[in-house]
Amino acid sequence: MDSPRLPLRVLVLGAGATGGWFGARLIEAGADVDFLVRPARAAALAANGLRIESASRPFAAPVRALGAVPADARYDLVLLSCKAYDLATAIDAIRPAVGAHTRVLPLLNGLRHLDALDAAFGAPRVLGGLCHISVTLTADGAIRQFGALERLTWGARRADDPALPALRATLQRLPGDVREPADILAAMWEKFAFIAALGGITCLLRAPVGVIAASGEGAALARRLYAECAEVAAREGRPIDAAARAEAERILTAPGSPLKASMLRDLERGGRTEGEHILGDLRARAHRAGLDTPLLAAAHAHVAAYERQRAVD
Repeated sequence: MDSPRLPLRVLVLGAGATGGWFGARLIEAGADVDFLVRPARAAALAANGLRIESASRPFAAPVRALGAVPADARYDLVLLSCKAYDLATAIDAIRPAVGAHTRVLPLLNGLRHLDALDAAFGAPRVLGGLCHISVTLTADGAIRQFGALERLTWGARRADDPALPALRATLQRLPGDVREPADILAAMWEKFAFIAALGGITCLLRAPVGVIAASGEGAALARRLYAECAEVAAREGRPIDAAARAEAERILTAPGSPLKASMLRDLERGGRTEGEHILGDLRARAHRAGLDTPLLAAAHAHVAAYERQRAVD
């Protein structure tokens, strides 16, 4: 199997908040980057370029925006950061870009997307990945960062992947915090349990973390929900270490914290959520393991009922 070339040729699906952010950082790291975008976003990028508003590292530059993958295109890496409910469409869009030596790096929440990507492209071509960053797309098309956290975590799911040296050479040059853990699936499970608890508790109680922590038994409920999620991870053979659990509980119960899950923000604006991909998948895993997870079940039912009502309305 051929190895990727340098500079790395990268296709980023979309140029929204997350895809645009990491696409820009890949450009800064010396990669040759194309963005696969819808017509309206392509027009905005043609007119104004890709812009990042960040206190630490602003970015503004023209970029290549494509409406479809050219027939003769050959990419070393495809970066996938779509919403879970758009995954099937995303797979169809990037399929022409995935060749024998291409690797797909998904930055979606949860884990269920790995099965779909493996089925579409073969497990050897699909990396594991996740990110920690708070960004949004502004009304004028810029990407705005909130806070200072900027972390990309990635890794191969088999240690002998011949693409690793070239991928590593570029990804390690990205600005910000870039991590390549020995067990990428363990890292993905750590985030999966946390975001399920964050999404579940903020959606159930319709409030940010700080308000929940100050409300009766809110902090205790957040800890119990996180414990349920962590137990599912353990039953799946991915126990979360004590330090990570303590940090997750600290964030989930922090007094005065404005943190709320993107799932709650989607719900508040009447939009579609990733509830089934995150809460539903974790609840299904708990059920298969014979675990009693009443708070996780309630959170899943709450968001599922919202989605059903939204479909009716």
